[in-house]
Amino acid sequence: MVTQSSSEPIRRLGVFGGTFDPIHCAHLAMARAAKEFARLDQVLFVVSAHPPHKKDGTSATPEQRYEMVRIALAQEPHMEPCRLELDRPGPSYTVDTLAKIREQYPAAELFLILGMDSLVDLEKWRKPEEILRFARILAIPRLGYVPPEKVLDHSYDIVPFPETSLSSTEVRRRIACGEDVSAVIPPGVVNYIKQNAIYKNHD
Repeated sequence: MVTQSSSEPIRRLGVFGGTFDPIHCAHLAMARAAKEFARLDQVLFVVSAHPPHKKDGTSATPEQRYEMVRIALAQEPHMEPCRLELDRPGPSYTVDTLAKIREQYPAAELFLILGMDSLVDLEKWRKPEEILRFARILAIPRLGYVPPEKVLDHSYDIVPFPETSLSSTEVRRRIACGEDVSAVIPPGVVNYIKQNAIYKNHD
């Protein structure tokens, strides 16, 4: 269920999907940058249940990943966790998620927040043309990836953002090695990971 945190009408809505396994500070910085750049009223963090493009699966359970996102966003104004994909059976296709959000926010202009690594593969996703009918793409620069010369008629904007190599994969590696991750994960999420011994056995 998608919720609304304010009585004010949402005219410009950001949709930021991912496994968030775990959510880290770069995710939050990307969402803030996209929100400021596109003057978004709200950003939904859509937690994927069964992402069809992620070949190595996930490490934390869907509920653990959602809880980490909820904790991380507790102090972030106008940002909310969304469990729409967790409560829907089958693969988490972005086009289906956007269609559902469009139903719930018919008056809002939708913006899909993607890392540049995802943008370069967008044409391989399910119904990419329909995705672009639902939402304008906000592309976040990622280290090692360059903007594609042609992605569906350049239906995207590049959000000013310093390139970073930080990823959930790297965070999981650090945790598994016993390294300190307090600088790259919100404090509440660090505590949750420790309390539930998540990622300790990650390869």
